[in-house]
This record gives sequence, C-alpha cells and structure tokens, in this order.
Amino acid sequence: MRALSFFVRATLLWCVALALPGCIDPYMPDAISSTRSYLVVDGFINSRGITTIILSRTYDIAANGTAPVEARATLSIEEEGGTRHTLPESAVRGTYTSAALTLNPTKKYRLHILTSTGKEYASNYVGFKNTPPIDDITWRTSATGLNIYVNTHDDTRQTQYYRWEYEETWEINSPYKPVVEYKNGKMQDITVPYPSACWVTSKSSDVKISNTTRLSQDVVSDYLLRSYSTTADRLRNRYSILVKQYGQTQEEYQYWELLKKNTENIGTLFDPLPAQLTGNVRCLNDDAEITLGYIGVHSVEQKRIFISRPELPGTWAIQSGYESCVPPDSIWIDRPAPPLPIPAQVYQAAFGSSSGYLPIEPIYGPTGVFQGYTAASKDCIDCRTRGTAVKPSFWP
Repeated sequence: MRALSFFVRATLLWCVALALPGCIDPYMPDAISSTRSYLVVDGFINSRGITTIILSRTYDIAANGTAPVEARATLSIEEEGGTRHTLPESAVRGTYTSAALTLNPTKKYRLHILTSTGKEYASNYVGFKNTPPIDDITWRTSATGLNIYVNTHDDTRQTQYYRWEYEETWEINSPYKPVVEYKNGKMQDITVPYPSACWVTSKSSDVKISNTTRLSQDVVSDYLLRSYSTTADRLRNRYSILVKQYGQTQEEYQYWELLKKNTENIGTLFDPLPAQLTGNVRCLNDDAEITLGYIGVHSVEQKRIFISRPELPGTWAIQSGYESCVPPDSIWIDRPAPPLPIPAQVYQAAFGSSSGYLPIEPIYGPTGVFQGYTAASKDCIDCRTRGTAVKPSFWP
C-alpha cells in the first residue's frame, strides 16, 4: 500500500512539473500485482503490567475486509542474557498476552516470534523507559465546540518523547420503545423490552505524539487530543475518555512520527512523499524480508474523565445520532371484516425477517378502528446494533 502511494504520487508530481503527454498512459506499479505478505507487529513490552502483542499480515490494496491475523505463533519476551517470559495466544486469534510482569529497569529486552510456518522474528534489545504520570486531562468549550487536552511533565527530564492513545465511551438511547413484537408468526405484546440505554466504545486510530526536546523544561501543556463540534452526538448524554500515555525513546518516537506522516499528512501535491517504514523487528531467517512494527519497552500511565450533558452549554444543538430514524414509518394493515382474523402472511410480509421493519405500537383511526403499526428498522429501535447494553464497570 505504501509502495503504491509512493509511485502514484511520484508519477503525478512528475507529470505536473514537466507536462509530458506520455504521463497519461496507464501505469501499473509492481505493488498493485504483488501478493507478498509481510508480518505486522503491533504493541510494546509493558515493563510494569501485561504485555499485549497483535500479529497480522499486510494484504493487497485491492483486497476487501480486514488484515489477516497471524495465529498459532509462539511469542516470548527475552531479557538480554537472562530470563524469558511467554505470551500465549488469547481467545482472540492473532492476539498474544503475557502475565503481569515487573521488568528490571537496568536490563534490555526484546520480543521473539516464531510463526507456525517456522519463520523467526525478533526486535532489537531495547532499554527500559519509564513513563511519568499524566498530570490531568482537561477540556474547554468554545463557540465551535469542545476541545480535550492532556498535560504531563517529567522533573528528571528523562522522558522528552511522548505518545498517547485514547478510548472513548458514550451512552446512547434509541428513540423508540416498542410495546408489540412479531414473534412465532403472530403479533403480540412485547415480552422482553429492548434496552433503554447502550454504550459505544471507540479506540483511537490517529497518531498522537509530542516532544519537549526544544523546551527548557520537560513539560507538555494542553496537548490537543480530541475536538468535537457543538452537535456531536457522543456528547448528548454522558461521555468518557480514557487516555493512555507512553514515554518513548528517540528511535521509537521517530518511528511513530514517520508513521503519522505516512498515514495522515498525505493527499495533496504539497505533502511529503511517503517514506519506507519498517521499525526494529527483523526476520532472522531472511534479512531481506520486510517486517513492520516497533517494539519499545516502557510503562504506561492512564487517566479517565467524564463529561456530562449538563456541563456543556445549553445552547448547543447536540444530536442523538438517530436523526434519520425520526419520524417512524407507518405500516398499514388491510384487516378483513370481523370476525375474520388478519392472515399470518400479512404480518409476515410486513414484519418478517426480510422486511427490515420492527413494529413499535398500533395505529388507530379517529373512531378507534385498528389501522396498522408505526415501525422502524432494527437499527432505530435496538441500540445494541450500535453498542452494548452491558453497562461498563467504570460507568457511574
């Protein structure tokens, strides 16, 4: 994927600069037809806790779906000249976790990988990096919306290079509470109500890094993590963000800095061209094989905050996320003359699995005559299609 971006962008810039007619001829770089799959190593060695490593493979740019995982591998954390700690594969294929560890800060460590096909990989031995605590997570409102910031410092000036990840959780409420349901081929009063609230969780996908190498003090002040408009639906009820902070070596920071440039600062003629991104993981069977990922050794610090709707300006027109669901549709039922019952096939056509509708409540005419049901899609009724009805343990 990176090779494709490089060649396409390089060709485009060459065409603009020289206006060569030949540049309109089709150009198919080798990366498009390549089926070579490289190992991707995602994670770090946690010096004070559980280490989680995710292994996957690169795949063709034209392929659909998610990246293929690397399952049934054998992973271990190796101390230089010392002990070894295994990382068994978890219930999630391609994800490997260790026991809670406390590593020796005077030693160097690396990650060793042996795949099920016999390929052997290892990261460089890296020294321990201690992460200072997060001072606080703050937020401020403005005319345009909400901004969330992180603040931290290191009095010893040993950190200087920082990276953050975050996990957001917010409460949602579907606009409808059905009183009837179509079940076992007939309409009836609802037996198990749909959840009144659900929670959605989203993990960060952008790269958040900062350094203090040009400052007189090792202090990060008001680094912007997230911004939301005055209509953002995740702010409608209660919102929470868990921020994780990592202290990094200069080499690890440079890896993430390059990754940020390659993934976020692209798309225009004036952006820098993507550069080769590898890391510190090598294939021990084949020096020429590319492996993606950087395994650092450091601790992690984290802090969570909550923001409730009453804390935000009352003038904000915060959306629910269900705007397209309102108002509900109406499903009219042609009822035969009493005492004949409504045929089962009528309900099957209206609310069967292929209809895409769930009933909400009956509709009656001015004289009290039954006419049909209000209805909506499952996504508009059951909030579990967007999140989970299991209340998070940290939720107030």
